[in-house]
Amino acid sequence: MTKFFTHLISGAALFAAMTAPAFAADPDLTETVADDYDYVLDIYKHFHENPELSLKEKDTASRLAKELDALGFDVTERVGDDWIQEKIRGDVGTIYEDVGGYGIVAVMKNGDGPTVMLRADMDALPLEEKTGLPYESQVMQQSYRGEDVPVMHACAHDSHVAILIGTARQLAQRKDDWSGTLILIGQPAEELGLGAMAMLEDGLFKNFPKPDYVLATHTSGWAPAGVISYTSGYALANVDSVDITIKGVGAHGSAPHMGKDPIVLGAQIVNALQTLVSREVNPLKAGVVTVGSFQAGFVHNIIPDEAKLQLTVRSYDDDVRKTLLDGIERITIAQALSAGLPEELMPTIEMQEDYTPSTYNDPEMTDRVMTAVGASIGEEKVITQPPSMGGEDFSQFHRYDQDVKTLIFWTGGAEADAFNEAVANKTELPPANHSPFFAPQPEEALKLGVQAMTAGTLELFDE
Repeated sequence: MTKFFTHLISGAALFAAMTAPAFAADPDLTETVADDYDYVLDIYKHFHENPELSLKEKDTASRLAKELDALGFDVTERVGDDWIQEKIRGDVGTIYEDVGGYGIVAVMKNGDGPTVMLRADMDALPLEEKTGLPYESQVMQQSYRGEDVPVMHACAHDSHVAILIGTARQLAQRKDDWSGTLILIGQPAEELGLGAMAMLEDGLFKNFPKPDYVLATHTSGWAPAGVISYTSGYALANVDSVDITIKGVGAHGSAPHMGKDPIVLGAQIVNALQTLVSREVNPLKAGVVTVGSFQAGFVHNIIPDEAKLQLTVRSYDDDVRKTLLDGIERITIAQALSAGLPEELMPTIEMQEDYTPSTYNDPEMTDRVMTAVGASIGEEKVITQPPSMGGEDFSQFHRYDQDVKTLIFWTGGAEADAFNEAVANKTELPPANHSPFFAPQPEEALKLGVQAMTAGTLELFDE
């Protein structure tokens, strides 16, 4: 996932869900998913052993395209490449080997009806895997910035691609059960927050049938295997990154009156920023302003002439987002003026251009899909969860065209007994997404993910 986060899931609800009796509400789909599991597992292990970084997903995209072409989809490769090439050239100046937009679009037309798009993200993270699995990643790869780094699928995108292929195989076998246009996309660069926009700007909704619905699942280490969880309405946050450079006048530590101390000014700014959420945002709305980095100086006895702050800013509502970003700029400048800095030493505030907008799960679509999923896998396995302040560029599909309804839900991936024991005892949860020790429980996550995506898709075609 684009930004590391912890789901605020009710432990009691999850514990209750996992201790309820399980049953297969749709034995036919359950059986066909189980029959195909070995094939999907082999694909998952292949992707897990062969992860690729953002903008480097060449082989992953090629394998996905091959699988979907064999099922009868009309497949287009490298959707988003032009936008990515232009974007990365502007950011780093040099294009390293095999960097590009490796988006996959696969279309299957099957009569009249709605157009339903299913999305899976494909990229991995620059982490050294420490799971100890027999199919553990040993991959080293050069990033798009030219750095050689270890690579692993720490955010479970390998399972997303495997689930997409498994779902495609189910739907291709069940063409008598649905009518309309099915579009499957393999999305690159989710971890950079760039892939969805790259595909959209490259004509995803113009050069291919425009979807009525876009559906996705994300395998979650913050939910036990065997559970599907979801949030209706706002599910994930606006995520902004802000860089503040505070200028000052350097001096010796023994004579602070001879300078203008940017560290003291920075501390005042950090404290003042906390009033934005507590005093300027409606208490019934959510917002976060976190200073994640404060860097200044090199030695004990020198007052530096500069300090740097790095902030992450989170919200759901766009008006709240504007309040927070405007407030950061106002407070920073006001504190500098109160310290007596001249105009030429005013701080600079840089709002990162590529922010991740909040994800909105259409309530009507959510109700339809989750009801169908519950009917298929058992209602006791489907639970609601509070919104998260994490971010996902899945949000871009609805933001780009608000006529397009979207839903992303969570497929549990944590080992259920260990997870529920930790919840019951209020101890640390097992390693989850973005940890080098995380890998989902493959059988539960893959089977449930494929069945839920298939049942949800069939429901969306049933108009």
